[in-house]
Amino acid sequence: MPTQTPKDAIALLKADHDEAEALFEQFEATESKAKKWAIAQKVCTALVVHTAIEEEIFYPAFRGKIEDDLLDEAYVEHDGAKVLIAEILQNGPDAEFFEAKVKVLGEEIEHHVKEEERPAEGMFAQARATGADMVAIGEAMAARKAELMAQYEREGVPPPETRSFQGAEVARGEEIDDPAVPPGTDLGDARA
Repeated sequence: MPTQTPKDAIALLKADHDEAEALFEQFEATESKAKKWAIAQKVCTALVVHTAIEEEIFYPAFRGKIEDDLLDEAYVEHDGAKVLIAEILQNGPDAEFFEAKVKVLGEEIEHHVKEEERPAEGMFAQARATGADMVAIGEAMAARKAELMAQYEREGVPPPETRSFQGAEVARGEEIDDPAVPPGTDLGDARA
């Protein structure tokens, strides 16, 4: 029996949070590389859709009505997660640091969820206190979510778009396993 999508905006977002948490737990409990990859793809897709509906509908609905700092931090947290999502999806399960990136993504999402769901002063509590029509917002979000999921099933998940990150240029450093330094070499003061 299919699960009915919550009509209330906050209930919909909390259901997404619960789904992501369950997927991260499945990832950690799985030994199979193929299963880990399938779970990573599923959680990344869900997070790309979730961040889109928050950024396109939920956050703008409450700009100026709740603490702007909370909204600004949420955009930055999303963008940090999107960088990891892009790395995970583009490089696959055989890439160096694959499992570490998924784990750190889960930790970032856990922090983000706590910020949004914190009782009394969290984003959701503040949004609810505005008296906004959460059902109307939730219906708009559910429709957009269904649209994005259908699009991604047809076309694949596009690279996530950042909103607060401006695409700063970064240099790629040396690989972690530097062949120039034999394992077990004491670097002494060189690490300081």
